[in-house]
Amino acid sequence: MEVRLIGDPVLRKRAKKVENFDDNLKDVIDEMFSTMYLYDGVGLAAPQVGISLRFFIMDSREENEKGKKVVINPEIIEFLGEEVSFEEGCLSIPDIFEDVVRPEGVRVRYQDLSGNVIEEELHGYQARIFQHETDHLEGILFTDKLSIVKKARLKKELNQLIEKGKKRAWELGETVKT
Repeated sequence: MEVRLIGDPVLRKRAKKVENFDDNLKDVIDEMFSTMYLYDGVGLAAPQVGISLRFFIMDSREENEKGKKVVINPEIIEFLGEEVSFEEGCLSIPDIFEDVVRPEGVRVRYQDLSGNVIEEELHGYQARIFQHETDHLEGILFTDKLSIVKKARLKKELNQLIEKGKKRAWELGETVKT
């Protein structure tokens, strides 16, 4: 399983709703967890591995695996709390880390691997990961949320990554699963 880089068109598409909660989905999610841990990530959205469907995995590395989630067809119902600035990175934008402002908490609804609907309130690191990964399903990257000044400072690095991502997408034949 290969992580797509910024510049790959799949990262800019709005992903489609998951309809089939089958063994194939479970297998893909298991492979995504392996990939995410391999790269020391805390979240990985389906578009990041070339699948244009609305699901992601996350693990905020809390005790008792409390922060480990499979999130399918997510919705953010409400933003909660203060806007907080915190450093973010992304497996699709390697080696770039910048502060991003997001609400401290969210009330969310999503489905689990069995299709059960879950509603919960998330705060802190879990809320940040959930928002970041949900953005991926809308074709939004964390760099889109940076100020013009920060984007200008990163322009050279980002442009190099974008070209690499476009080339890799072409090599993969832009095979996007839905």
